[in-house]
Amino acid sequence: MQNIIVIGAGTMGNGIAQVFAIHNFKVSLVDISQQSLDKAMQTIAANCDRMIAKNSLTAEQKANALANLTTYTNLSECAGSADLLVEAATENVALKLQLFQQADQLCPPHCILASNTSSISITKIAAVTARPHKVIGMHFMNPVPVMKLVEIIRGYATDDETTQAIMNLSLQLQKSPVEVNDYAGFVANRILMPMINEAIITLYEGVAGVSEIDTVMKLGMAHPMGPLQLADFIGLDVCLAILNVLYEGLGNPKYAPCPLLVNMVTAGKLGVKSGEGFYKYQKGSKELVLADRFAKK
Repeated sequence: MQNIIVIGAGTMGNGIAQVFAIHNFKVSLVDISQQSLDKAMQTIAANCDRMIAKNSLTAEQKANALANLTTYTNLSECAGSADLLVEAATENVALKLQLFQQADQLCPPHCILASNTSSISITKIAAVTARPHKVIGMHFMNPVPVMKLVEIIRGYATDDETTQAIMNLSLQLQKSPVEVNDYAGFVANRILMPMINEAIITLYEGVAGVSEIDTVMKLGMAHPMGPLQLADFIGLDVCLAILNVLYEGLGNPKYAPCPLLVNMVTAGKLGVKSGEGFYKYQKGSKELVLADRFAKK
C-alpha cells in the first residue's frame, strides 16, 4: 500500500495528508477548491517547520514530505493508481454517499475506501458501493499530526483482511489504532458528545458560567481542556451534527442537543472557526476571553 488519496483539504484532511506524506507515502490531496488546496499546503509546510523547531523532524524530511504531496481538484485525475482512499470531507451524509459512489467507480478494485467520519454509519456508506467488504472507518483525532488515536470502524460487511490492513497501516503511521463496531458515534463521540452537551445544558440552566464549568472539568477531572472550550475547538456545528446522528441513530432522548447549542449554531457562532463561540478568538492570541453573551455583567 503506497499510493494514498485524501479527499478534503480542511483541518482534518490536511493533517491526514501530512502524516502519510511524512511517513513516505505518495499522497494525492483532492478538494474542489484550489484555494483550499493552496492553504492546506501552506499549513502543512508551517506544521513541518514547527516540528523542525521541536527537533521532531529534519529539514530533509520536510522536503521529502512536501515532495510526496500532489494536489488535485478532480478525483478522476489521480484515482487510477490508488491503494487507499481516505475521505475527510464535511460531516454530511448526502455528500459522503456521493463521494463514495464516485470513488467506487473510479478507484481500482483492490483499493480500500476509508472514511474519517466521526459519527456517520460506515455500513450506510459502504452500501452505496460495489465493494462493501473494502469500506472501513479510519477516524483520526484532531490535531492529526499530534494525536495518537485512530478509531478503526468495521462496517457490517467489512472483512478481516481490510480491517487488518488498516490496523497495520495505522501502526506504520506511528498511531494507536483501536477497533470498534459500527454504531452511532462509535466510541469516542458516543462518550464525548453527551459530556459536551451536558456541559452546555449546565450553562443553559444557569448552574454555573462558562469559565467555572471548564475550570471544574480541568482541575477536578484532569481534562487538558474544558468541555466548552473543546466544543469551540471542534466546531459547534460539528458537535450539533454528531449529536443529531446519535439522537436519530439511537433514538434516546439523552442525546437530544441542548437548545442553546442549536441557537448558537443557527446564529453562526461556531467556535474557533467563526471567531466566537463560548469564547472569543483573535488570530495570534491564545488568551481565553469569554464571548460577550457569557461574560459577567
